[in-house]
Amino acid sequence: MKKHKSDSNVRKMLKTVKLYRTGCRESILKVLLTAKKPLSQKQISKRLDKKRFNKVTIYRTLESFCEAGLVHKAFMQKRAWHFESAQDCSETQCHPHFTCTSCGHTHCLIGMKLPMAKSPHKGFIIRRQQVRLEGLCPACA
Repeated sequence: MKKHKSDSNVRKMLKTVKLYRTGCRESILKVLLTAKKPLSQKQISKRLDKKRFNKVTIYRTLESFCEAGLVHKAFMQKRAWHFESAQDCSETQCHPHFTCTSCGHTHCLIGMKLPMAKSPHKGFIIRRQQVRLEGLCPACA
């Protein structure tokens, strides 16, 4: 079986955050690294091809990735969290996301920089910023 460059990248990422390499972890991380948008747990499960992992295993894997900083919860839509690789984000700011109010597709706005918000209220400390914009995508406009 031919190994891809992404295989060594996935192994290196898991090693860096001191997570054991398992088939499930490698498969889920590959799915998230190749996705062009945040995915729900259900969408991740569908993209795992013929590999069948139960919902609990996928959920625990995603949670361990979030704790390790490999993945983050981008936003919640229809009561389901959407996850994505954290490689295009900083510790304090996730790249913005745009969701079309007509077709429902979400697009990552990688490279778009927004200033960090400052709270006008005393005592609030903002540690991480996530921005989700809504409107019409080019196809629906």
